[in-house]
Amino acid sequence: MRLEGKVAVITGAGQGIGRAYASAFAAEGARVVAADLNGDSAESTAQAVRSDGGRAIAIPTDVSDERSVELMVSTTVQEFGTVDILVNNAAIFSTLKMKPFTEISADEWNKVLAVNATGTFLACKAVAPIMRANSYGRIINISSSVVVTGRANYSHYVASKGAVWALTHALATELGDANITVNAVSPHGIVTEIPRETISEEQWAEMLRDQALKRRGEVSDVVGAVLFLASDESKYMTGQTLSLDAGLRFT
Repeated sequence: MRLEGKVAVITGAGQGIGRAYASAFAAEGARVVAADLNGDSAESTAQAVRSDGGRAIAIPTDVSDERSVELMVSTTVQEFGTVDILVNNAAIFSTLKMKPFTEISADEWNKVLAVNATGTFLACKAVAPIMRANSYGRIINISSSVVVTGRANYSHYVASKGAVWALTHALATELGDANITVNAVSPHGIVTEIPRETISEEQWAEMLRDQALKRRGEVSDVVGAVLFLASDESKYMTGQTLSLDAGLRFT
């Protein structure tokens, strides 16, 4: 198993792709920390992992709050002894409504950036000393294809995921001397069980027309890439962002 003996912290693990990461990591031998703002959802994910024979705990976590993130990491160390892998999956996305940037309030802008960008920064900051002490670490950040396409009427989300992409480059440079890799994935058009207020059927059709592969993305299309970045198969790779976009860039 590719992650045998490793400890993986996954934020936003209460539902959707985050829950799928937790299941997949556990199946590859990792001990999993399911962190989520919704503690009940996090516990549901952890219970599902345990029911399948894996090891997992749930930690209610607000990634936009530094003390909450620090508690997430200290609890992980208390329970499992260390942190080897961090997947920064928590984000505000499915509830966002598209609107011109002139109609986005400062409060809404700040909320999106606080979770999507600052949350990623805070989690990286909290695990870095542990990974440095171990001379080992895998950090996987979740960006988005909108950084490249500049999706209109979505500027708060675009900016937040652009920050994640840039932070990935910066931290890869800072942490490489400690054998810590920092990479990202940039998904596009992934369907989960979470209802989305951000896109209509007409917009889905338009997206498919712009893709080389004429289908919607599935959770498994992202999970495999993140597993690769979490494993030693990618040990000579850092500062990179994998585009999981069905060929959107090339059409």
